[in-house]
Amino acid sequence: MSDLQAPLVRPKRKKTWVDYFVKFRWIIVIFVVLPISATLYFLIYLGDMWSESKSYEKRRKEHDQNVAKVIKRLKERDAAKDGLVCTARKPWIAVGMRNVDYKRARHFEVDLGEFRNILEINKEKMIARVEPLVNMGQISRATVPMNLSLAVVAELDDLTVGGLINGYGIEGSSHLYGLFADTVVAYEIVLAGGELVRATKDNEYSDLFYAIPWSQGTLGLLVAAEIKLIPVKEYMKLTYIPVKGDLQTLAQGYMDSFAPKDGDTSKIPDFVEGMVYNPTEGVMMVGTYASKEEAKKKGNKINNVGWWFKPWFYQHAQTALKKGEFVEYIPTREYYHRHTRCLYWEGKLILPFGDQFWFRFLFGWLMPPKVSLLKATQGEAIRNYYHDMHVIQDMLVPLYKVGDALEWVHREMEVYPIWLCPHKLYKAPIKQQIYPEPGFEYERRQGDTEDAQMYTDVGVYYAPGPVLRGEEFDGSEAVRKMEKWLIENGGFQPQYAVSELDEKSFWRMFDGDLYEHCRKKYRAVGTFMSVYYKSKKGRKTEKEVREAEQAHLETAYAEAD
Repeated sequence: MSDLQAPLVRPKRKKTWVDYFVKFRWIIVIFVVLPISATLYFLIYLGDMWSESKSYEKRRKEHDQNVAKVIKRLKERDAAKDGLVCTARKPWIAVGMRNVDYKRARHFEVDLGEFRNILEINKEKMIARVEPLVNMGQISRATVPMNLSLAVVAELDDLTVGGLINGYGIEGSSHLYGLFADTVVAYEIVLAGGELVRATKDNEYSDLFYAIPWSQGTLGLLVAAEIKLIPVKEYMKLTYIPVKGDLQTLAQGYMDSFAPKDGDTSKIPDFVEGMVYNPTEGVMMVGTYASKEEAKKKGNKINNVGWWFKPWFYQHAQTALKKGEFVEYIPTREYYHRHTRCLYWEGKLILPFGDQFWFRFLFGWLMPPKVSLLKATQGEAIRNYYHDMHVIQDMLVPLYKVGDALEWVHREMEVYPIWLCPHKLYKAPIKQQIYPEPGFEYERRQGDTEDAQMYTDVGVYYAPGPVLRGEEFDGSEAVRKMEKWLIENGGFQPQYAVSELDEKSFWRMFDGDLYEHCRKKYRAVGTFMSVYYKSKKGRKTEKEVREAEQAHLETAYAEAD
C-alpha cells in the first residue's frame, strides 16, 4: 500500500469562472431545480395513480392502440429523405451522464411517451408485463404490497425499464439473478419495417432476444417487456460489516461477504453491496428478506430509511466503521430505493450542506433533484466541466480482479466512496455483447458457477481527489486509461457513461457479431443509428452519421447478395 498512500503529484490548476459557478450552483438547485423537481414528482405520482386506477384490460387496449400509432409512424418514414429513427424523448431527460448528441443531427422521431403503464402482474406465472417508460419507483409501489418484486430492482426511482434493458441495470440481488436484462422473459419489439414481434430465448426471434441488451434501442423500438417476479417479505434484515486494511483486503472482505469459499449456497444472502470510503476502510452490507413478525420482535431495530429527515444512507452505513458490526430491519421498498434521496453520494456535491440535519428536516422532502433538470439547467461550458472534472463511471470487472480495480481507481482517479455490487455474467447459448471470460467454468474461482462468472460493478461517482485539492486533472485521459484497463482485464463499461473509445476499441471491449447479424437480418441498418455512433462522445453531424450508416448498408447488402 505504500505506493497508494502517496497520491500522484500534480500541478495546481488555475480556476476559471466555471469553477465558481459550479461551487455556487446550489443556489439554482435550491430555488429552481428542487421546487420544479418536487412538482414533477407529484405530477408523475398522480399520473401513476391514474394509470393504476384503470383496469388491466383497458391499459392493454390503450397499449395496442399506441403500438399501432408507432407502426404507422415508422411506415410514414421516407428513407431517402428523412433522418435515422430515434425516440421523441428530449435529450436532457435521459438519466445517464453521456451527452445525447446524436439527436443534434437530423432525425426521424417516433413518440413513445405514452408507454408508461404496467400492463399485467401475473401472480401465477410470476411475470410482470410492462411498458418501457415504467420506472422502478412505479413498479415497486405496485408489486411490494403484494409481497412480490422484480428480481432486480435498480436503486434509483427514475430509472426506466427500457433504459435498463437497452442499456444497463444492476442491483444488490444481481449476484443471484444477473443484470436487469437477464430477468426478462420476452421482448415486444417494433422492427424497422413496422413489424411487431415477440422475442423469447426459444422462439424464432431468439437471436434478437439475446441481442437486445446493451443495444441502446438500435435494433428496434421496445414497446413492452415481460419480466420475472419473485416472492419477497415486508422487511430486509441488513447486516453492516466493517472491513479495514489495504484495498486488496477490502476486496477480499467484500468477496467473503456473499461468496462463501466452501460453496455453501445457504450462506448466500438475498442482497449485497459494498462501499469503500477510503483506501483502508469499507463497509459491506448483506441482506435477507424478513417477515413483519420477525422484524417487530422485541430487541430488533427497525430503520425507516425512506423518511425525508433520515441520514443519507451511505453516511448511515459508514457509522459501522466506528460502532462495529450491527443489524437492523428496513422496510423492503425503502431498502430498494435507499440511494434515491442523495443520488448515492452525488447529493453532497450538488448540495454541500444537504446532509445536515437542519436541511434534511426542513427541505429533505424536496430531495432528490431530478437528474434531467440538473442537466437541463447546465450549458455547454458546465457540461464540459463535469466531463473533465467529474467522474461517473461503472467498471464491470471479474470478481477476482476487484482488488486490482480498486487500486487502479485510487492511483488514477482517487475517487471515494466507491460502490461495489456483484452480478452474474451468464454464458448464453449465443455470445452477447458482454460475455464471461473463456474457460471460467473450469477455473471455478470464488463466486463462479457452472453457468455464470461472477463480476462486480465498481461504481466510481464523485469529483476526483486532484479536483478537490485544486490540482490539474484530465478527465478524458483518465477515462481513456480506464477503458484501456478494462479491455486488458476482461471488463466492460456501461454505455450510459461518457466514453472516449474509438470504433475499433469499442468492438474490442464488446462482441459485435450477434449485434451486427441482427442489424442486417432485421434491416436496422439505415433505419437506426449503430450502437457505437449512438454512444460516441461528441456532436454528430448528419454527414458523419449518414456516411457511417451508408458504409454499413453497402457491406450488409453486399453480404446478403
